[in-house]
Formats: sequence, C-alpha cells, structure tokens
Amino acid sequence: MIHNLPVKTLVHKDLTIEGYSRAAVQTYWRIPELKIGFDLGAQPWSFMGTPTWFVSHTHMDHLVALPVYVARRRMMKMEPPTIYLPEAAVEPVQRILRIYSRIDRGRLPCTLLPIKPGDEIELSREHVVSISATVHTVPSLGFVVWQRRRKLKPEYFGLPGTEIRDLRLSGVEVTSELRLPRVAYLGDSTPEGLDACPAMYEAEVLIMELTFVAPKHRKDKIHKFGHMHLDDLLDRRQRFHNEVVIASHFSTRYHARQVETWIAKALPDRMEGRLQLWL
Repeated sequence: MIHNLPVKTLVHKDLTIEGYSRAAVQTYWRIPELKIGFDLGAQPWSFMGTPTWFVSHTHMDHLVALPVYVARRRMMKMEPPTIYLPEAAVEPVQRILRIYSRIDRGRLPCTLLPIKPGDEIELSREHVVSISATVHTVPSLGFVVWQRRRKLKPEYFGLPGTEIRDLRLSGVEVTSELRLPRVAYLGDSTPEGLDACPAMYEAEVLIMELTFVAPKHRKDKIHKFGHMHLDDLLDRRQRFHNEVVIASHFSTRYHARQVETWIAKALPDRMEGRLQLWL
C-alpha cells in the first residue's frame, strides 16, 4: 500500500470517518461505507476508490487535488467520479480541468454538478445529503448526511397486515419518513454556518473547523476571514448534542502541543470526552 499523506480514522457505530485537515495546507475526508468524501485539498492513494465528492469551497487547500484524483481514476480504469461543487465554481473548475488536460495530454473525465443551499442529493434509498450555507471568504457550503427510514403512521397501528397492504396498493401513503442526521461536515466557516443549520448540532458525528485556539487571537478578526475560534465553541457548548465532535483545520501557526494545552485549559473534560482533536 502507498502511504503518501496523513490519514486519521475514527469508527462510530457502522460508519468510518477518515481524513485529515490543516488550515492552508490540505483538507480531505471520506466515509467509505457511504462511498462519499468531502473536499479534495489532497488525495491519499487509498481515497481513490471513493466515487462521489462534495466540495465545500474553492480554496486550494480544499480543492487543488481534484485533477490528480480524476487522473488516477482514469489511469486505473475506474468509472469517472461525480463531484458536487458550489454552483458558481462549476464553470471555472471545468476550465481548469480543460487546461490541465491539455498540458498533461490526458483526459480528465468526471461529472461536475452544481449545488446550493437547500438542495438535497440522494445517495441511496437509505441516505441523503442536505446542503446548507456557511460563511467564508468565498461561496461555501456545509453538508449533513441523513439516514432515512420509513415508519408506519400512528393511525394505522394495530391494523392487520393484509389491510395495510390493501391500503398501500390503493394508493394510500401508510408510512412516513424519519430522518436521522448521521454525519455533518461544516467546512470552513464562521460560527454562523453552524447556527444556520441546527442539524449540525444534532448529527451523531460533527466534523468542524477550529482554526484558531490561542487566547490572544481576536474573534472579530478571525470571523472576518471566515473562521472559528475556540471561544465560539465554548459559547455554544450546550448546543452540541453530537456523540462525537471532530475538531480540525487548526492553524499552522500552532504546534500540536500548543493546541492541546489551550484546549485542555478551556475544556478539561473535552466536552464529556466527545471532542476529538485531529492534529
């Protein structure tokens, strides 16, 4: 196996979260069981088999590996991937791929699809991804992966199976859809991106940026550049109902030990052990 980029792994129930993120360097995540990934700031060789990606925004540390990823899949004779992008990014990214194809003298087959806040993308019968607005210095999006289930409506409880079958065959909708937010991905955003999407606080696993943690760094300046500070997390601590919160995308100004020290002082219990630092 080729190991060329750092990848951390967390298994939660039946889902695996893999990836890594460092501000201004590289960001890439995937959920192999769902065959989807978030952001293409780099492309670990092991991620090549993931066929569908959601890109939060077009900063290079979240997108620059797209041509490499597409080229590798073509080289390995895999199906062209599907990439969902903020709608304003589709045409410029198409042009970039055409230029790369010309200078590389190789085709870069892929499907680029526009998305916007409020959209929903069906992954399968059981899973759907909802798109929300985030707040950054370029158009940016967040994502929630929902698990869908059908449940018999209360008014039909107790009816014999044959009667329920007959109602269904007659065109009566006897079930309703239940949704469970499994994984939320914030991308780069000020805290308004979290607040605008309540499901992010309810998802079983939340992957969020926490770019700045030093007490000396001012929140107002950080927000101006579309990022979050540790104080933003502290201010909202009671809103996080997630079973796991993965904090990532830390600034390269910090050494890992500094991040751990500042967070240990501010959150000695690591949010009852739910907070994971991916450094």
